[in-house]
Amino acid sequence: MTDTQAVHAPPVAESEPCGDLCIRTLAMPADTNQNGDIFGGWLLAQMDVGGGVFASKIAKSRTVTVAIEAMNFRKPVYVGDLVSVHANLVRIGRTSITVHLEAWVLRRKEIKSILVTDGNFTYVSIDDQGHPQTVQLDDPKVSA
Repeated sequence: MTDTQAVHAPPVAESEPCGDLCIRTLAMPADTNQNGDIFGGWLLAQMDVGGGVFASKIAKSRTVTVAIEAMNFRKPVYVGDLVSVHANLVRIGRTSITVHLEAWVLRRKEIKSILVTDGNFTYVSIDDQGHPQTVQLDDPKVSA
């Protein structure tokens, strides 16, 4: 692949977070790489925790992550950034829930949040034995 064929994240139209706030945490020095930036893996883990909370609320059961797709690391996260993960429902399948997650940061001395990462995470509803189970929907407005 040449530089002219490089794949880039699509432009962002949102100027503020949308969706349910699932988790908020502070980026700390222990979460940095050798360059002093926050590890992408740490951020991905925060998003996974937030998405799991959101999916479990919908499924009313334990959920496990089965896929992560379309991750876009748009901007770095720095020590001291307040990281907020927001979730939007994409799709409910028979046993799975796909969630679009956005990680936004509020930097010191800034008044506006910045979108740093987004992607789609898929979770599967599981029973107490760890087997997939049907997502039970109570709300008739939410369809599979």
